[in-house]
Amino acid sequence: MNKDEWNNYRNIFERKALKNGKSQNYINKNLQYAEILVGNNVPIIYNADHLGLLIGIKASYFYKVTNEDKLFYRKFSIKKKNGDSRVLHEPLPNLKIIQKWILENILYKLEVSKFAKAYIPDRSVKDNVRFHKNQKYVFKLDIKDFFSSISEKYVYKIFKNLGYTESLSVLLSKLCTLKGVLPQGASTSAYLSNLILFEFDKSVSLYCLERNIRYTRYADDLTFSGEFNYERLLKFIHYKLEVLGLKLNQSKTRLLRQNQAQMITGIVVNEKIQVPKDYRRKIRLEVYYIRKFGIYNHLKSNHSKVDAKTYLKSLNGKINYCLFINPNDLDMREYRDIIEDAYQKLSIKNL
Repeated sequence: MNKDEWNNYRNIFERKALKNGKSQNYINKNLQYAEILVGNNVPIIYNADHLGLLIGIKASYFYKVTNEDKLFYRKFSIKKKNGDSRVLHEPLPNLKIIQKWILENILYKLEVSKFAKAYIPDRSVKDNVRFHKNQKYVFKLDIKDFFSSISEKYVYKIFKNLGYTESLSVLLSKLCTLKGVLPQGASTSAYLSNLILFEFDKSVSLYCLERNIRYTRYADDLTFSGEFNYERLLKFIHYKLEVLGLKLNQSKTRLLRQNQAQMITGIVVNEKIQVPKDYRRKIRLEVYYIRKFGIYNHLKSNHSKVDAKTYLKSLNGKINYCLFINPNDLDMREYRDIIEDAYQKLSIKNL
C-alpha cells in the first residue's frame, strides 16, 4: 500500500467509523495499529472475524482448528531413499486454503536470508550447490528432526513482531502449527522455518565470511566449503542451534575432501556441478535399450505396466533435471533429442 492508498484507506475508515458512532480515540487507536502493519507491508487484520472475511472462511472454523488441531490433518508416511520413513501431516482442504493465504499474503512479504536456498520462489537446489564447487573441504551438517523441533513460540514471534495483536498472533501461529510445532506437510512450515532461522543464518554467515568459508542452508542441510578448522566451526554451530532448541544429527555429519565425491543435496560439486554417475548411467542404459529394442519391447522385457507415453515423459523429466544442473552435458542433450523424437513418433502412431 503506497502513501496515496494509505491516505485513502485512512479517510474511508474514519468516515465509516464516525458514521457508526465510534469515538475519535477508537479511530486513532485502530489507525495507529493499521499504519504499523502497512509499514511492514502486510495485510491489515483487526481480529479473527476480519481475517475470516479476508480469506472467505468463518472465524468459527479457526477456533475449531486451534482447539483440536490434530483433527484437521491427514497423517501418512512416505519412503525415503535410505529406506526410512518420513511422516507427513497434510492439512484438510479448508485449513490448506487458510495456510496458503497466510503464506502468500503475509509470509512471502518478509525477507529471508540470502544464505537460505530451500522453499523460496526463484531459488533452487542448484543455487545451494554452485557456491561449493571445486573446494578443498565440503562440510555437511544436518539438523535433527527439523520441523518438529521448531516451537510455536517462534512462529508467534514472527506475527507479533509484524505488529499484529496478541490474540491475532496467537491465532495465526496456531493455524500454522500442529501440537505446538511446525507440521511437515503444511505449506507455511518451510517458509516459516527460514524466517525463524534468519538470525541464525546471519550469525553463521558472518562467522564464515570472517574466515573465508562458504555457507548455504537448504532447509535442515547446512553446507560449508573451503579450507578451515571444521572442529571449531562445529562447536560454533552447536552453540547457535541450542539457542533455538535445535540439535545436529550426528550420524549425518560429513567432511568430504577433494579426493572424494563431494555430494550436496544429491549433486556432485568436485570439478563441475553434475548429478551423480549412477543417476546418469541409469538414464544412459534406458536410452540404449529403447534404441536397441524399441519402446514397447523394452517395457515388455521389464514387465512394466506403465504406458509408453508416461514412461517417456518420466525419463525426459530425469534428463531435463540433469540438464538443469549442467546445461553443457552433451550426452544428456543427445538423450533428450532421442526421447523427444520417440515420443513424437509414438503420438503420430496413435493418431
